[in-house]
Amino acid sequence: MGKPEFGFGVHLILDGYGCERAALEDINLIYNFLDNYPSQMEMTKIMPPYVFRYSGAVPEDWGVSGFVLIAESHISIHTFPEKQYLSIDMFSCKPFDTDVAVETIKMYFKVQKFDIKVLDRGQEFPNTIKESAQVVRMDRMLKQRSR
Repeated sequence: MGKPEFGFGVHLILDGYGCERAALEDINLIYNFLDNYPSQMEMTKIMPPYVFRYSGAVPEDWGVSGFVLIAESHISIHTFPEKQYLSIDMFSCKPFDTDVAVETIKMYFKVQKFDIKVLDRGQEFPNTIKESAQVVRMDRMLKQRSR
């Protein structure tokens, strides 16, 4: 997939319901997902994943959260085993196959039902120096006209 002249990147947001509880509370599984999936997306992991168990004021809201920073942006996950729910964000300035990502998440966490949103971030973000220079010229011209 080539990068278009404009646009910053794709942001996949997935809410998973009816997930396998054992997967949602497995810190090693979540770590391995965050550790391995960036290379499957052909992304560049720039730090090891950070994964931890969270227990809050509401006992049934405990879960596991994790994050991995990739050169192209990030992947984050939050699980709620008692509620068989997870939320995942995958954001990348490099295009990736969101359908493959959804299928991989469903497989890892045995997701029964899901909602997704796919956002195209930074629609006016110029990806080339030529396009950036054109945007700057237009901005300067508009500022001069408004004086």
